[in-house]
Amino acid sequence: MIGRDQRVMHAAPRGQSGQSQAAQAQAATQAFGDAELAEASLAEGTGDSAELATGGADPAFASSSQISVPAAIDHDHGKAYSKLSAKTSIANLGRNSLVLSLGTFVSRATGQIRTILLVAAIGIAGTAADAFDIANTLPNMLFALLAAGIIQAVLMPQIMQAIRAENTQERLDKLLTLCAVSLLAITLILVASTPLLIRLFTLSGAWSPAGIALAIAFGYWCIPQVFFYGMFTVLSEVSNARGHFAPTGWAPVANNIISIAGFSAFIWLFGRAQGPINDLSVWGTEMTMLLGGTATLGIIAQAVIVFFALRHGGFHWRLEFGLHGIGLRSASRVVGWTIAAVALEQAGLVFLRNVTSAAGQEAAAAETMAAGPAAFTQALTIYMLPHSLVVVSIITALFPRMAMAAADRDIAGVRTAMSTGLRSAGVFSVISSAVLITLAEPIMKALLPTLTPEAVHIGAPVLRALSAGLVALGCTVMVKRMYFAFEDGKSIFIIQIFATVTTVVILWLAWHFLPWSQWAIAAGAAYAAATWISFLLRIRGMSRKLDGIDGARILRLYIRAGVAALAASGVGWVITRAMGGYNPQRWVQALLVTAVAGLAMLLVYGAGLKLMHVAEFDTALRSVTRKFRRA
Repeated sequence: MIGRDQRVMHAAPRGQSGQSQAAQAQAATQAFGDAELAEASLAEGTGDSAELATGGADPAFASSSQISVPAAIDHDHGKAYSKLSAKTSIANLGRNSLVLSLGTFVSRATGQIRTILLVAAIGIAGTAADAFDIANTLPNMLFALLAAGIIQAVLMPQIMQAIRAENTQERLDKLLTLCAVSLLAITLILVASTPLLIRLFTLSGAWSPAGIALAIAFGYWCIPQVFFYGMFTVLSEVSNARGHFAPTGWAPVANNIISIAGFSAFIWLFGRAQGPINDLSVWGTEMTMLLGGTATLGIIAQAVIVFFALRHGGFHWRLEFGLHGIGLRSASRVVGWTIAAVALEQAGLVFLRNVTSAAGQEAAAAETMAAGPAAFTQALTIYMLPHSLVVVSIITALFPRMAMAAADRDIAGVRTAMSTGLRSAGVFSVISSAVLITLAEPIMKALLPTLTPEAVHIGAPVLRALSAGLVALGCTVMVKRMYFAFEDGKSIFIIQIFATVTTVVILWLAWHFLPWSQWAIAAGAAYAAATWISFLLRIRGMSRKLDGIDGARILRLYIRAGVAALAASGVGWVITRAMGGYNPQRWVQALLVTAVAGLAMLLVYGAGLKLMHVAEFDTALRSVTRKFRRA
């Protein structure tokens, strides 16, 4: 075993610079415990504070700011002291985890209220809803490219290096100034290109000139979000590196509050959507301004809150121009491959959005209702909930330990941590997928009470199709991070080719052989299939790097969890059908069905895992029980 690990240790991370290894070790120093690490992450979590859905095979965009090391900075001398005692590190991590968990909970709660109001205002189908969805999703996709290239792969590692340097303040000032100027220039170019960008998503001849014009108008209001997404991400990195996690975790709440106020004002002034809004003669400029302005103002608030929190914490950013001494020459060599992979991923998503928007416009022309881009987005939001609330927390907690092991070329350590992460995530993702597939209709109505029965009918199949890929989602995100830890961007790009081709082929077949009413469902299936392709290819490549990944043990966990989830699904289906949950007319009914059937599924699932002696479930159960006792 030792000989094998030593052989792979010299082969897998080949080409890493000493600086990149130091950066990985820096990020990894906040990892705590051994077996207790996964247990703590299951109980508390750290949240997905960036609140970004980037689409593609990895829709949960987990910012690297979430794994930054807390550091105390001496501003008089510009030095960072990251060598914390073990006791202090664990205590800080516990407090930070609690702060981020609370922030995530409040953010999800207020975010759900925001979504309910948005659906009440414009619905989930129709030209107006689809036009707004395209324009408001576009900044996320554009930012994904920037985040993969300029921000995550270049600037963030240098920010961490600056924190440890002698001239911390000067280097951070230059880096932040460079980031702000670059983001501003790029955003201005994107805003000027708004008509062209919107046209990329409305290539279908089914779009009317009025619909395209409305989407372009929304685009002018929404695309400036790119600048503020970027500043929020980079400023959050600095804040987290200084040990101040609260602003990053709670800033999205301000975004949601502003959106709640704006969408409420829209409903008060213009009324609720009674169905698909296809007649744009009733749509005025003031409606566009209020919706688009509200969406962008919320993103602005996120960045502003983190900026002033940094000032309050003693960090005063001053504009300072110059490239000398900020370390950009040592930027990671995976940048090019990373940008190419994300660009390819987004190209597939552009095609997906065109197919779904074509379905929405075909339905508008036929004066009926079908799932389009807005319905797809709402289904995707629900699909992401279990992943972002639980699985991302596990990944975020375990990745620093894996990165440290990779930096030390400790392949056995990487293998052990990855096995723990995949098995821990599997306990939650398998039952989450089963619940969403079995209870799609009542869950959709319960979370979006303003939906009409017709809207639930078109949205639930999309959610069901997406949920088929939920198990693979958390696994592929975790494995992808390890490719970055080994600075292997080329493999990520090659695998992304297969994922994007899968998406495009499935959508092309659906476009030519299925009725347009089924196109959005096919988009969900394509999304899930691409996620599975990414996972299977990534896990195969990582297994080669690590000379094995504890595959038999991982597979055994997923098989047993699958058996238990299948039994739980049968019980959930019987209960839901008996309570009329597959055609929910009222919100209270949907909520009751979701609670009763969901609880029954969880009990059956837990009992099944106990009967099969699944140790990972026992670990999670002990952790939750301990938290209740403390409370």
